[in-house]
Amino acid sequence: MTSNWILKQLEVKNAFLHGDLKEQVYMEQPLDFKDVSYPTHVCRLNKALYGLKQALRAWFEKLKCSLHHRGFINSVADSSLFILKNSKVHVLFLMYVDDIIISGSNFSFIEKLIKGSNSEFSLKDLGALHYFLGIEVHCYSTGFILSQAKYIRNLLTETRMTQAKSVPTPMRIGNQLSAHEGDLLTNLEEYRSIVGALQYLTITRPEITFSVNKLCQFVHSPITSHWNACKRLLRYLNGTIHYGLHFKVPDMNKIVFHAFTDSDWASCPDDRRSCSGYCVFLGPNVISWSARKQHVVARSSTEAEYRALANVNGANQRVATGFATTYCVVR
Repeated sequence: MTSNWILKQLEVKNAFLHGDLKEQVYMEQPLDFKDVSYPTHVCRLNKALYGLKQALRAWFEKLKCSLHHRGFINSVADSSLFILKNSKVHVLFLMYVDDIIISGSNFSFIEKLIKGSNSEFSLKDLGALHYFLGIEVHCYSTGFILSQAKYIRNLLTETRMTQAKSVPTPMRIGNQLSAHEGDLLTNLEEYRSIVGALQYLTITRPEITFSVNKLCQFVHSPITSHWNACKRLLRYLNGTIHYGLHFKVPDMNKIVFHAFTDSDWASCPDDRRSCSGYCVFLGPNVISWSARKQHVVARSSTEAEYRALANVNGANQRVATGFATTYCVVR
């Protein structure tokens, strides 16, 4: 993003069939391909098949060995991210099962990499990145925008909230959710399913992270007040479907880390623990955010603020290595 690298998307055809099995795995002869001479014999598999528990691991090992042979190494932060960096090129290779994103500084090298991988795995070139794991990517000359509009529409359709009146905020101001103020829901699975879907939505919607964190605290035993808060969040999403993250191309000479953090004090009426949150900016772009309940009870608002500052520092000290970093506690 900072250097206007290209973003290409690929798909592996029949990914699980490429994996090599290290264990001895046997299967019954397929119904339409039985050997009439040996009808009771079984087949020993040399390659993985769809349905095997080992198939995903075998495919990942096959791809990893291929990339390591080409000079890539695994990222410490994410084992699915492979990095190639030398004096000539810098390439990022991200995979999720059979979906792949490639970005780098050298277009000709990326094309050569795709051609070589295609002869080994049979790839389908989907062109420029536009949709990946429910995340829509809209590229512009000044950067790109990540959104989950289609994901939100599907969620609203499943919950029958497409015609609901929108609200201006994800949660009612001053709403202190408790585990003991309301009646137990009759359909627990529906609440848990919706909250789980909302968790994935926080990838591109940082402003709902606090609300989703509150709802997640009661998935074990949700009551009516929690369900009302969940529906309010869905109503907010109904009016902000196209909201997303805009990543701009920053000036590399002025790029700096900015971390903002804040905390309340004893906001949970059940255990009196505080809730803290943070967001981290790389230049003008937000790259990390979180909202969660603190692990211990803070004895003062000052202690709660310092714990919030320690959380953001510990979570991002590895990311900020090599950059000037500024922290700000928002009161």
